Amino acid sequence: MDVAERVGREAERGGCPSVEVQSMDHFDPNTLPSESTVIFVVSTTGQGDPPDTMKVFWRFLLKRNLGSSWLEGLHYAVFGLGDSGYQKYNFAAKKLDKRLQDLGAKPIIEKGLGDDQHPSGYEGALDPWLMSLWKTLNHVNSTILPEMSEILHPSMNKLEHPKFKIMYHASSEVVQHDSHISDLKDMKNMIERARSMSPSLHGHDHGEPHYLLKMVTNKQLSKGDDGRDVRQFVLEPLASVVEYQVGDVLEVLPGQNPAFVDAFIKRCKLDPDSYITIEPWSGERDAMDSYVNGSSGHPIQLRTFVSRAMDVASASPRRYFFEVMSYYASAEHEKEKLQFFASPEGRDDLYQYNQKEHRTVLEVLEDFPSVELPFEWLVQLVPPLKKRLFSISSSPLAHPNQVHLTVSVVSTMTPLKRRRYGLCSSWLASLDPNKNEEVLVPSWIHRGTLPPPPPMLPLILIGPGTGCAPFRAYIEERAMQNLVESTAPILFFFGCRNRDSDFLYQDFWLAHSSDEGILSEEKGGGFYVAFSREQERKVYVQHKIREQSARVWGLLNAGAAIFLAGSSTKMPADVTEALEEVVAKESGVSREAAARWLKTLEKAGRFNIETWS
Repeated sequence: MDVAERVGREAERGGCPSVEVQSMDHFDPNTLPSESTVIFVVSTTGQGDPPDTMKVFWRFLLKRNLGSSWLEGLHYAVFGLGDSGYQKYNFAAKKLDKRLQDLGAKPIIEKGLGDDQHPSGYEGALDPWLMSLWKTLNHVNSTILPEMSEILHPSMNKLEHPKFKIMYHASSEVVQHDSHISDLKDMKNMIERARSMSPSLHGHDHGEPHYLLKMVTNKQLSKGDDGRDVRQFVLEPLASVVEYQVGDVLEVLPGQNPAFVDAFIKRCKLDPDSYITIEPWSGERDAMDSYVNGSSGHPIQLRTFVSRAMDVASASPRRYFFEVMSYYASAEHEKEKLQFFASPEGRDDLYQYNQKEHRTVLEVLEDFPSVELPFEWLVQLVPPLKKRLFSISSSPLAHPNQVHLTVSVVSTMTPLKRRRYGLCSSWLASLDPNKNEEVLVPSWIHRGTLPPPPPMLPLILIGPGTGCAPFRAYIEERAMQNLVESTAPILFFFGCRNRDSDFLYQDFWLAHSSDEGILSEEKGGGFYVAFSREQERKVYVQHKIREQSARVWGLLNAGAAIFLAGSSTKMPADVTEALEEVVAKESGVSREAAARWLKTLEKAGRFNIETWS
């Protein structure tokens, strides 16, 4: 969204007569042949999958009745956002670029690939790509960008007006709507109203929470003093029945530290008790009728809006935030610094100051005390408070009306030795089930990327670290099913550093792998642990897979499905390589043939991967 809006701003600065920035799920793909120039900005999720907002559009493009000349009048460019640490780097952008060409569209320039691993982040590729895009467009048709010089040499003396305006309402008008959260339905409705009003979240949220859950167990699973903190959270609904299946994920809206919310409101000189609605300026209205209709009639308290919809003390602001700040800085040295940060020359310095240090909006505002940003700009520029996804690590058969999570509490050190904590994981870890005041966890349940397997499907599960979370649910479910019917065998490969510090759910796995449990070798299964730090040579799950080559191949020959979950860095590629070696060795085919065979398993739904960064 940030990149797309930048493309739109620069096109407008260049005098482009018609610019429209849309989320892909708000664009009708039937109209694509009637467009002349379209710039696509695409991120990649999971294992090379398109993001949710692109899925319907992508399925449409894959229709077989679309011929090779369907888009012959379209000129386009694609910029991808990815991370080269992932196995399928920028896959969605690459696939979109190829499909558009297959349908007859003409690329304006070569696709651009932004990489979070670049020393300057994705902007390291975006800046030169955008400049090349504008120069090429201007060369082809100078009427598209009649004020090209404003792109090449921006004057920085004129700021466009914000896209949204704040309407303030007397508390007497609205107190009946928002004075007390009288019941759970009121609280759900309040969360939905706050988030539906956010310009950054409009159209990309999932309505009111499915559930408001109470923490009943907060248990530390990891031990030792290595700084790693892995927790088991058990959550229960207060007044409803929670429904899900194994493989599902729980989406959580984290709470923000009230002290940080108050500090932000004070720093920005806002009235926390005022009631607001947010509306587009008249110039934006045509494209945003649904936004106005959805939010203008429901004022909400300003503090509620900030705490539920604006990430003021976790996410880092983007470059445009610094550019807008420069117009509102009264101290000359601050103005100069902000202008430098917003310039192409200051890109790397800004990246070191901002993204590498994980500076928050509140910290940036405090670093530039002379800046007084209007709230209209803040609601547009402050990153939205995002929900976080967690694999559910329980079976509803084993734990009716409970949801279990296995969560690593995120903690990192910046280059300047500043400790940073993950907002959602640290908030969940702070909740005390034994305290009287109930803090409820707004939650949504969605289908995950790992499907629930039928009881008679043999399974090969690979889940190092917290990657074991969904497989604890699978094994609980299979154990419950085994009480009433026979079930297929399971091989489970788990990995951790050593047995004394982070052997998560040790008793659970060992109980199911002995005495003819569903992981026992007597039942045709097996449980294998790679302790990476217990010997001089590091041992990972891929090594254990090679050791059990014959058992893995035997189960694959019996029709087993492979499920892999865990870190998105090198692990999936290393495990896939080990599986290729097993198939090649045991079946006597080449590595290339083994790789192709695993690809056919993936297409058939028998090789499923769920990873996270």
